[in-house]
Amino acid sequence: MSHSHNRRMPKPTDPLGPDWALVRPTVESDSRFWIVVACLLAGVSLGVSAYVYQVRTGLGVTGMNRPVYWGMYIINFVFFIGISHAGTLISAILRLAGAEWRRAITRSAEVITVMVIVFGVGNVIFDLGRPDRLLYVLKHGRLQSPLLWDVCSISVYLCCSTIYLYLPLIPDIAILRDQTNKRKWLYRMLALGWQGTERQYERLEKAMGFMMVLVIPVAVSVHTVVSFVFAMTVQPMWHAAIFGPYFVVGAIFSGIAALIIAMAIIRWAYHLEGYLKNIHFDYLGQLLLVMTLLWFYFTFSEYLTTWYGGEPVQLTVWWAKINGEYSGYFWTMVVCCFIVPMAILSRSKTRTVAGTVVVSIFITIGMWLERFIIVIPTIANPRLPIDRGLYHPTWVEWSMLVGCFSFFILLYVLFTRFFPIVSIWEIQEGRMNAKQDMLDRIDAYKVESPEPEADSGALAAALPAGGGGRQ
Repeated sequence: MSHSHNRRMPKPTDPLGPDWALVRPTVESDSRFWIVVACLLAGVSLGVSAYVYQVRTGLGVTGMNRPVYWGMYIINFVFFIGISHAGTLISAILRLAGAEWRRAITRSAEVITVMVIVFGVGNVIFDLGRPDRLLYVLKHGRLQSPLLWDVCSISVYLCCSTIYLYLPLIPDIAILRDQTNKRKWLYRMLALGWQGTERQYERLEKAMGFMMVLVIPVAVSVHTVVSFVFAMTVQPMWHAAIFGPYFVVGAIFSGIAALIIAMAIIRWAYHLEGYLKNIHFDYLGQLLLVMTLLWFYFTFSEYLTTWYGGEPVQLTVWWAKINGEYSGYFWTMVVCCFIVPMAILSRSKTRTVAGTVVVSIFITIGMWLERFIIVIPTIANPRLPIDRGLYHPTWVEWSMLVGCFSFFILLYVLFTRFFPIVSIWEIQEGRMNAKQDMLDRIDAYKVESPEPEADSGALAAALPAGGGGRQ
């Protein structure tokens, strides 16, 4: 966004008019809200009870065993960190590209990033058995270990994502401070004295521009480093150079799906059809279709090279996925992540709100299964000549997964009760400057004809002396 002398910017005291619909969820609540909160608290309670039982009894209550020493918790860790790419990365790219349709969706995406990272890290703590072992990373961490790289990259990512979420929130917090009567003390503190002056907008633009440029490589590095936890070992079907970009593509793939589901729920719950329009779901559906093809390309390349190489240790894991004890998970993943998205998203008639939501649900399930397929078959069939193993999650692990999802949704719902889930000031800015922006774009894209004088001079220089006729 550029702030020229003729560009208008919203003030926190400007009348909201129809945009009051974006503020209403923060000042009004009905019985449905409390019913949803009660159901989510029940899910959280189930997860907490299972975790307390695990801490008191030990990791033996899980399905982990020898040699399957990583189970659902590491699967969930990779899955949740992948979903976190829904927000910061997509939002930053769309903002840098100047996509006008991004204005209504950026915040709902950015909130996903900040909140879901916490649950990714939480699953690592669950996997430790004793939570005090987390201190060992700080006390005895070694820079040679990809595990410590993970800790560093995720910490930086969480910090950058939180700042990137907070910066564009400031003008909206000022609107809540000036135009509502609830939680004024909180909004006054968080608004940092925002008055909507031109100088403040210039500073906000510079800060957001810096964070946009910074957060993209940080986001890419995070899931690349997550893949290094696997790829830096010599375990079959893990030790592969393709894992870095493969994990990044999978993260963006599952992140877009999570964003579409969140947008659809917000649209339905708060009646924001005028802001989260069909075109938003259509554009995100097209982006999801591109990521479907990319995901299939990386998956096909990985499995083709493993099969063609013919190394026995690698093929043991390969056949366990294709036609063995984990084939059901594998082919369900293919259906969820490729067959269903291609069938629905490749046709404009079915790339509707309902169609993209259905596809997103399938992709979310499929990408969780993909993480299962990556982690479990390799550990169950290790390179060393020891006994093979099987892994089936227990009720404790499933309960904690339910608890994580419930807690994440609960935090997301609570965020919408404190802050606008659609950026008010960005919507107002786009509306106030839409005509000028359109003229600027037309002017920028317009093909200009050469100046007459320059054209005739160039033509005269190109012709031979005595004119351009035949001699």
